[in-house]
Amino acid sequence: MSTVHVQIEIDAPPRLVWDTIMDPERLSEWVTIHRSVKVKSDDPRVEGAQMDQVLHVVGVSFKVHWTLELSRPPREAEWQGRGPALSRAVTRYRLSGDSDGPTTFDYVNEFHPPGGALGNAASRVLVGHIPEHEAHDSLTRLKALIEGK
Repeated sequence: MSTVHVQIEIDAPPRLVWDTIMDPERLSEWVTIHRSVKVKSDDPRVEGAQMDQVLHVVGVSFKVHWTLELSRPPREAEWQGRGPALSRAVTRYRLSGDSDGPTTFDYVNEFHPPGGALGNAASRVLVGHIPEHEAHDSLTRLKALIEGK
């Protein structure tokens, strides 16, 4: 398993940050590895919501099926993902700060490649620090988007 934890402060209220990060149609505006999304639920922000997302890392595109396991607006969300070859991911969003802002956004992604210890080793060799770099770039884009910069 590999874990990426990135944090950023955004000069905006938590509700505005929440509404942006929980809108699947806006993923292309800030997630650097995002390519497309197909929402499979009427309301993609409630527990049990599902979506299929195409991501692109190190020259390879792949589909992840996400289920929203936890939704506590506007403070916390957890997505459970199933990817190719029995890979799994858990993505957690945590927002803190006063209701008027600024908001601290804690982003955590745990990736579980297939193949146990061997899969973990291969994953580290193939992608190295790319996930952390991409997460940092995505949150930087989100900050610029929300702050209008």
